[in-house]
Amino acid sequence: MDIVDEINRVHRELLNGERKVMTMRRRYDAEIEDVWDACTKAERLNRWFLPVTGDLRLGGKYQFEGNAGGEILECEPPRMLKVSWLFGENPGFSEVEVRLSAEDGGTLFELVHSADVPPEFWSGFGPGAAGVGWDLALLGLSLYLSTGAAAPDENTFHQTDEGRRFITASSQGWGRAYEAAGGTPDEVAAAVAATTAFYAPEEERS
Repeated sequence: MDIVDEINRVHRELLNGERKVMTMRRRYDAEIEDVWDACTKAERLNRWFLPVTGDLRLGGKYQFEGNAGGEILECEPPRMLKVSWLFGENPGFSEVEVRLSAEDGGTLFELVHSADVPPEFWSGFGPGAAGVGWDLALLGLSLYLSTGAAAPDENTFHQTDEGRRFITASSQGWGRAYEAAGGTPDEVAAAVAATTAFYAPEEERS
């Protein structure tokens, strides 16, 4: 697997209004039922994303270990899942919707993350703060669906040359989406630099 090619397989869009809306689309060479199952079953989510606990049904609450939690707002197997995506003690509005559709023997995967982002945070990092994290998740799903392998270790992936290339390419991809949505060159450059440094600090490379 070409790690940077995985970045190029994803189409990224940003609506840069008062509420930020990030959209990612890519195709997986797996049947829609398999992708749906991988995205909704706790034992499979644990393989490519994070351990999850809770009542995984419509109206139930969930919590990813060390990450977001919320409520399952809509669920239409095997095509659509919408959840609130809340992190921290005082989270604002944040929802994630996953849409799946069968396409040429595979599955078109679309993820839409809508959120109210504090202006000071957005001005520092732009869309890459969340976007790089989602790119890493989609890489994990790709590896899992194609080989059955677990996702790269998030504690060490950024320390490898391969991991750094992936993170840098992801950050730059979100920079292009930011620019297309109206970000100025200075805003985009600062956000890409800050996001890359956050996910892949130079001093931690091995």
